[in-house]
Amino acid sequence: VVFVFTTQSLVHGAEVIKLKAANYLPVTHPMSLLSGWFCDEIKKRTNGRVEVTYHAGGTLLSPVKMYDGVLTGITDLGFSHIQYTRGRFPVMEVFDLPLGFPSGWAATGVATDFFNKYKPKEFDDVHVFYVTTTGPIILQTISKPVKTLEDLKGLKIRAVGQMSDIIKALGGLPVPLPMPDVYDALRRAVIEGVTVDLSTLKYWKFAEVTKYVTADWQLGTGITFYWVINKSKWNALSPDIQKIFTEVASEAREKQAALWDQMDIEGRDLFTSKGGQMIYLSDAEASRWIKAVEPVIGEYKKSMVSKGHKEAEVDAWVKYIKERIEYWHKEQKKRGIPAPF
Repeated sequence: VVFVFTTQSLVHGAEVIKLKAANYLPVTHPMSLLSGWFCDEIKKRTNGRVEVTYHAGGTLLSPVKMYDGVLTGITDLGFSHIQYTRGRFPVMEVFDLPLGFPSGWAATGVATDFFNKYKPKEFDDVHVFYVTTTGPIILQTISKPVKTLEDLKGLKIRAVGQMSDIIKALGGLPVPLPMPDVYDALRRAVIEGVTVDLSTLKYWKFAEVTKYVTADWQLGTGITFYWVINKSKWNALSPDIQKIFTEVASEAREKQAALWDQMDIEGRDLFTSKGGQMIYLSDAEASRWIKAVEPVIGEYKKSMVSKGHKEAEVDAWVKYIKERIEYWHKEQKKRGIPAPF
């Protein structure tokens, strides 16, 4: 009897597909909770045939090592963003440019359209559940209000990826730091500011250590995240299980798109309630900033041409993105989805 019982356990064990998922965001962060929801939903909808063990808060992989971790099987599913591994996702890095993304909800619509239309080869070695782009990146400073380009000159600002070039073009000094190190660097004044979305004021507690926010949203740069699974693990799943994953991913992306704006609004409101000062650029000043960062777009174009793309091709990406920004921005207003700007 004992022998039979053991055999049945082994058979049952073989039926359950066990996977690991990793996210570097703090355990209580809404986007970390969303990845957790994704994993729970998979188990529920597959009736326990798939179990995804979720490792949040960077316990399994740091954001920088996430993509390689998926490729090498340290994790099966991974969530991170493209600015951590500059040059790794050159086509999607077009979303790091100052192209005027007005909100995370709209930017995620644009990123999804772009990804589906151009299918960047750089993601061929994984299966992509979805890409999602934040609301506009803004400037937060600890002690100096930045109202003009001149105010930014020489300030040490945390920036990664293409954001480093943007900060440089605006006259600041970019300092690359992983997000988990930023709070302490701001608190100890190792850096004088950070350039990220508004949500971080609440969800990374930056409202505790910054006094000023320069809402330079007109530049409209976003940070594009990816949620991916190891390709061989994906290919090993049966079509009906793949279908469940795809459905859950589609729902998660919708939730994430709405979450960007919700978190940005919460971040802004918390910041002002603590006495933080929001600085909005006048149209004339915003135009100066937009003009100052134009060379960054030119440099990106040059680097893509050196990688074998045609200039006309890159121009077509930018044109398409701008058209889709207009479409999704209108759509957001039409649907009455609240936005921070």
